[in-house]
Amino acid sequence: MKRTIKQGSRTNHGTTENGNITHQNPDKIPAMHGDPWSSDPVTIGRTGEPSAAVPGATTPGATAPDTTDGADPRRWWGLVVIALAQLMVVLDATIVNIALPSAQRALHMSDGNRQWVITAYTLAFGGLLLLGGRIADLVGRKRTFVIGLIGFAAASAIGGAATTSGMLFGARALQGAFAAVLAPAALSLLTTTFSDPRERGKAFGVYGAIGGSGTAIGFVVGGTLTQYLNWRWCLYVNVPVAVIAVIGAFAVLRERPVPAGARLDVPGVLLGCGGLVAVVYGFSQADSRGWSDPVTLGLFGGGALLLALFIAWQKRTPQPLLPLHILGDRDRAGSLMTMLFATIGIFGLFLFMTYYLQIILGYSPVKAGLAYLPLTAAILVGSTQIGARLLQRVPPRLVMVPGTILASGGLLLLTRMTVHSSYGTAVLPSLLLMGVGAGMTFMTIFATATFGIPPRDAGAASAAVNTAQQVGGSIGTALLNTIATTSSTSYITAHLHSPAQKAVVIPAGVVHGYTVAIAWAAGLTLLAGLIAGLLITAKAAKNQAAAGAPVAEPVG
Repeated sequence: MKRTIKQGSRTNHGTTENGNITHQNPDKIPAMHGDPWSSDPVTIGRTGEPSAAVPGATTPGATAPDTTDGADPRRWWGLVVIALAQLMVVLDATIVNIALPSAQRALHMSDGNRQWVITAYTLAFGGLLLLGGRIADLVGRKRTFVIGLIGFAAASAIGGAATTSGMLFGARALQGAFAAVLAPAALSLLTTTFSDPRERGKAFGVYGAIGGSGTAIGFVVGGTLTQYLNWRWCLYVNVPVAVIAVIGAFAVLRERPVPAGARLDVPGVLLGCGGLVAVVYGFSQADSRGWSDPVTLGLFGGGALLLALFIAWQKRTPQPLLPLHILGDRDRAGSLMTMLFATIGIFGLFLFMTYYLQIILGYSPVKAGLAYLPLTAAILVGSTQIGARLLQRVPPRLVMVPGTILASGGLLLLTRMTVHSSYGTAVLPSLLLMGVGAGMTFMTIFATATFGIPPRDAGAASAAVNTAQQVGGSIGTALLNTIATTSSTSYITAHLHSPAQKAVVIPAGVVHGYTVAIAWAAGLTLLAGLIAGLLITAKAAKNQAAAGAPVAEPVG
């Protein structure tokens, strides 16, 4: 049975005046405030489960206000805290990239093992996101947010103090695990805090800008800390940031009541997280072992089997880790697929650009990091000044599709770069186009994928979006790097006829590999736009608000 809550309608014995069926709920009582984490009122529903306000919805017998009167007056300070935590999580995926050569020398890592500084983080992050999202729903989002911050800071301190490569790998995996707890809690807090369509667009504009630009900021911060302090500060820097965010969380964030008697879906955790870990690990191994290696194929096959069993189990269990009705919505499913393919295309670029700037153009770590600043600025403009404004007036697909076209155009411009190209003519215009397009695309995806979610499922929905982004980034890096390596090898084999040509042919072959991979990235980004245009049918935010934006919620 579904209960539909419609904005702007008055109930009369179970039906609205315009004929819409509603569910009467006379048992509305205020929440007890014995829990210092919680300060919100709670409505006891038909199942005895507490429920909080759903964006765009009203309780029976009440009319939703058209203004934000009664909204949390500290919600914008809460956005600052949430954005700070999200920035820390996102940039930590890349902040150690530029520091990796220094860390490798200091801890005597082999060339074969150094990848684990990156892979350990992304593997734990991508594989445990669904679990982290459900923990946020069951334990409480503010509480989970604070636990994630503290754990992330502790893991960062351990990594900064690492005396062996194994200690650093373990710390990075622990960072990824706590990031998987922190990221869904942050997004679900944002989802449940901002319900007014206009404010929601601004808030998600900031959040999308952080998500899109955090990777580039990581290169800037990592290069600066490595060159002027020490590689260890790329990890230590998270500690003061987390402390500030924890203090801010206690000061300005509000907790909503958690469902009584809720339980964690343990078989779902084992099947879902195990499947995701196997798939992500398979892509990390494909780069070194090859796509046809038995280990790689075994990981893909095993991961696919576990995920299929996970879906089957979610249909049967009464308290699923990922409620399938979240994926049953066409707009949400389209947003997740768009996110997956957009990140495959866009995030894979950073690996090539970092090596191109430092190895081919000879930039220092700091100069290479600063070269990404225009990209960061363009993402901020595309997200907060273009995407957030358009989202109020036009359907989401009319923001996503142009965004992916701009990003793809920027990528195509990069396919013209050569060994002798200059940053100002070959790189900068591409970064600006790609940044504006990525900013428009990602903020719209975050807002659309989490719209209309009942508060009790906000963590699971947020985890699904983050999982699509993280898995897409992992796939993109492995896939595009394999394409680049294969293309470079073929070029060098075909053009190198004598040892005297190495100084010319090898750099040209490397750049050729980059351009071929970037061309593939442009195609995948266009595919993301095609998916958005065909699958996403949601209306503009102001039209959703005017129509009432009914939200379906299971009640038994």
